[in-house]
Amino acid sequence: MLRLKTNEDIKGIANSCALLSQLFDILKKEIRAGITTKYLDEVTQTFIYDNKAEPAFLGYMNYPAALCVSVNEEVIHGIPGKRVIKEGDIVSLDCGINYNGYFSDAALTIPIEPVTSEVSKLLQVTKECLERAIQAIRIDARIHDISRAVFNHAKAYGFGVVREYCGHGVGFSQHEDPQIPNYVSSGPNPRLKPGMVLAIEPMINLGTDAVYELDDGWTVVTADKKPSAHFEHTVAVTAEGPLVLTRW
Repeated sequence: MLRLKTNEDIKGIANSCALLSQLFDILKKEIRAGITTKYLDEVTQTFIYDNKAEPAFLGYMNYPAALCVSVNEEVIHGIPGKRVIKEGDIVSLDCGINYNGYFSDAALTIPIEPVTSEVSKLLQVTKECLERAIQAIRIDARIHDISRAVFNHAKAYGFGVVREYCGHGVGFSQHEDPQIPNYVSSGPNPRLKPGMVLAIEPMINLGTDAVYELDDGWTVVTADKKPSAHFEHTVAVTAEGPLVLTRW
């Protein structure tokens, strides 16, 4: 069921998004070769609790951390642990915060330089996919307009588009309707209305579209083990156009 937000609700979600944006500012400064992925989750939890908020991901469907840290071929849902980040890696960070009952969600992929030129291109194009998706948001457009913007741009460069996982509504909980695939599916295609708040999140692979889940029950990896990039913003649909509530 689609749950539209009032202007007051959007203010509350924006406050949660502002807090999440501050967290990403910190994580971008902390991430470097030589640290463990677990360290980034510790920084995340400390920041969230110090700001009297709750991690949206920790405990959600039994997920064991506040932050998803997905490295190289890991697409999404990487569990922080003992893995040490190295030069040449790309690291996707995905996080959500529950602040006073309002939920935010965002992700970005950070290169630990130096990375290859093809990996740099993957990151650039994935960010552009997100930008084009946001530009497609307007009143009376449809979800598939967002999906088409992502898919067409990624495929123009020959990159893979993840189909098994998608964007979604957000604000009153971590995941709400509508689902927002990164390709034009045969699923529901509602019109966009003022009061929708959407988590738009292209997941784009250097190689194949195909992915699978590891035995930990969470981590999703590319079938060909080539790198994947993930960028996400929380965006409100307004009469004046899309309002991006998160930043990195």
